[in-house]
Amino acid sequence: MKSVFISHGAPTIALEQNEFTRTLQRFGATYKPEAILIFSAHYERPSLHITYTDEPYETIHDFGGFSEHLYQLTYPARGSKKIADQIVEAFKAHQIPVKKDGLTGLDHGSWTVLKHLYPEANIPVIQLSVNPFLNFKKQYETGHALSELHDQNYLVVGSGATVHNLRLLEWEKQTPDEWAVEFDDWLLDRLKLHHTEKLFRLMELAPYASRAVPRAEHFVPILLAFGAAGESSRPEVLHRHYEFGNLSYLFVEFC
Repeated sequence: MKSVFISHGAPTIALEQNEFTRTLQRFGATYKPEAILIFSAHYERPSLHITYTDEPYETIHDFGGFSEHLYQLTYPARGSKKIADQIVEAFKAHQIPVKKDGLTGLDHGSWTVLKHLYPEANIPVIQLSVNPFLNFKKQYETGHALSELHDQNYLVVGSGATVHNLRLLEWEKQTPDEWAVEFDDWLLDRLKLHHTEKLFRLMELAPYASRAVPRAEHFVPILLAFGAAGESSRPEVLHRHYEFGNLSYLFVEFC
């Protein structure tokens, strides 16, 4: 099993060809999992939910104000009840309750990045919810439950953004804000050193944490992916850049 974190950015990422999307494409070309388990920041629930279907997903265009072409894109990957049942059992082994959800669509936190990773949409996808109200230790433990499946050829994806404060974006700015870079530097250092206790206290210890993470739903997917990778994992940054001053685009593989 592999585990990665991907900043999904704006929905237009699905249409873009740049170094970030090419990095996604290269990763997908070299690693072919049997299933994709993706935590999306836009699939928010007050408790852990998991999609439960064998049918092709609808493509949810959960955004507004973009070009018409974006709304015509589809990603008709199928789900898998068999694999979903395996995931449920892994959570049960760690006393983590999970609800099977009849949701029949993938939101843009999932399909916009999957469209670059695996454009043929021929790999089963299981979407898992995020609960931004759990503390960071619980987030890590939720992800860690998936390490039960380490012998399976599955890809765990946390899809969100480490710095995600739409109120502070500067649409014409070409250079990154120093505070955003400093926050991500602190985060990546703690991940490399596996300082979990400091990560759990990130909101009080990290520089500019309240500015970078005004709400946790986009941040917690990196903790979920980190937990899933296991206790000996370390992050390898495959791509990093910023848009609009402080919107963080990170692609991290936990090795």
